[in-house]
Amino acid sequence: MTQHDGAVGRQATAGTGPLAAASPVTGTVSSVTVEPGSTVVAGDHVAAVESMKMEYPVTAPAGGRVAAVVAGPGDAVAAGDPVLTLDPAPVTTGDGGGAADLPGMAGPTTAAAVPAAAAGGERADRPELVELLARRALLDDAARPEAIARHRAVGHRSARENVEDLLDPGSFEEYGGFAIAAQRGRRSVDELRRATPADGLVAGFGRVNGDRFPDAADCAVLAYDYTVLAGTQGQINHRKKDRLLELVARTRVPLVLFAEGGGGRPGDTDTSAVTGLDTMAFALFARLSGLVPLVGIAAGRCFAGNAALLGCCDVVIATADASIGMGGPAMIEGGGLGVVAPEDVGPLAVQVANGVVDVAVADEAEAVAVARRYLGYFQGTERSWACADQLRLRDVLPERRVEVHDVRRVVSLVADEGSVLELRPRYAPGMVTALARVEGRPVGVLANNPMHLSGAIDAPGASKAARFIALCDTFDLPIVSLVDTPGFMVGPEAEAVGLVRQASRMFVAGARATVPWCCVVLRKAYGLGAQAMAGGSLHVPLRTVAWPGGELGGMGLEGAVRLGFRRELDAVADPDERQALFDRLVAAAYERGKALEVASVFEIDDVVDPADTRRVVVDVLRAAAPPGRRAVRPGPGLGTW
Repeated sequence: MTQHDGAVGRQATAGTGPLAAASPVTGTVSSVTVEPGSTVVAGDHVAAVESMKMEYPVTAPAGGRVAAVVAGPGDAVAAGDPVLTLDPAPVTTGDGGGAADLPGMAGPTTAAAVPAAAAGGERADRPELVELLARRALLDDAARPEAIARHRAVGHRSARENVEDLLDPGSFEEYGGFAIAAQRGRRSVDELRRATPADGLVAGFGRVNGDRFPDAADCAVLAYDYTVLAGTQGQINHRKKDRLLELVARTRVPLVLFAEGGGGRPGDTDTSAVTGLDTMAFALFARLSGLVPLVGIAAGRCFAGNAALLGCCDVVIATADASIGMGGPAMIEGGGLGVVAPEDVGPLAVQVANGVVDVAVADEAEAVAVARRYLGYFQGTERSWACADQLRLRDVLPERRVEVHDVRRVVSLVADEGSVLELRPRYAPGMVTALARVEGRPVGVLANNPMHLSGAIDAPGASKAARFIALCDTFDLPIVSLVDTPGFMVGPEAEAVGLVRQASRMFVAGARATVPWCCVVLRKAYGLGAQAMAGGSLHVPLRTVAWPGGELGGMGLEGAVRLGFRRELDAVADPDERQALFDRLVAAAYERGKALEVASVFEIDDVVDPADTRRVVVDVLRAAAPPGRRAVRPGPGLGTW
């Protein structure tokens, strides 16, 4: 509205002649709201002029009576042309208060002319705002109490509850919340708005761990809503997904996927699609692998397309009741493979043991907590930390060199207290892969576990290690390798599962890695397996050290003696004498392969007090070049397995 100051009103005194209410723009008069003889106040809307499909108000320049209407509806006017004229009347103020001096006037502008509380922006009854608030209310869980109650009855939270728990309070910016299922051809729009909010996919951006890592807290989220058409993938939510995935690729922020749902949705009618095989979501999601951290959470049923997206994630977190499969019961039965209950398709016990699931949790609350924790390793260095008494490392290994031990005790002592998150603990248990922190800085820990196959690296263990090395290198996590292995597993059974290819994956992954690498030989380091644990060679890491009880060799001592001294052993007929000779040869080999002797020929960098292990790791981290000065990687290095 055109505003006039008090000077205009004070100049409009009786006897000065008519005043014009002029058009502010060139256009056509669309309406005149006063008649000759009626009284107006300064600032009143007296007419409207349409220009470029918009209406501009014509206002009274002062209080008075309308003398004449110069241009009526339909008349063309130029900017500044009079629309009507006024006979001014005396006014005492310039803010419209002078209307009290005019006979028949009721005082200042009425509520119809100026919206209530307009100056404070408090009015909430404008029709478009009322409609917006009503539509937004339909997105709340409270709008669908029965559906939410059914979901909670089976122990699950709603998609919006999970998103709210994951993201920092007040940080969620939703994309496509007003979307509805593409089923206008079979259901009313009102029903779709009430029953299919967001078309079953809560999507947007927010912040995670912003209190700890304010400069790296941005995160994207895609949460399938099982209470909407069983969390299926519809036409509109595919478009939402595509939009968000493209934005993630541009902004390079982590993505968390809540994948509960049944895959493709055959019930959408508002489409010309026949197969849907041109859907871009799976390609767009897969392209993010190695570009940004991808976290997948599976709770309850996760089948078909939802499972395909889940499998693209760097880490998969699953609840106790999760069932994950590339096809659900309907597809299994449709394929003539029998009737299978949803919970039997791919239960957690199966998917943990085979390596599909990285972290098993009790419920969605724990899943979200683990997701927040996992993302923290890629967000920066913790400001505060604590560690165990490092002198305990001196006694963590048994004194007998042939007695097994659980390497997880070593990991927990070297790392900051409470900072270790192990991935895939039940898959390939001979290889421990974990994220941790040392003096607040995130690292990846790779360790042999002598509790399984004496620490020998089998095909699953090699695959697990290679993928973990690639994960660390892709996202700039230094690697700490704790070596206690007799080498790669051998024998017909080991070879039957593709050990040669899987073992070589470790060498390829190590050769590609450019992150700082620290190698610590805890006890045994034999053969190609030991080299693979060090990135391909003991001289690949920035620093390779051994504990005093370390023993190194081209192969296990006992095997080396049997092969290298077979003639001498076969020449001794007496079994007791042969065993005594064997023991002496093994002892001699051990003396030659002791860590101190190996260090004397500089095949390793140092032998250290176990209590100094953490200091060695910290020194490597401090000496390494910052991520911005690292060498360029030879290409993408992260796969799904």
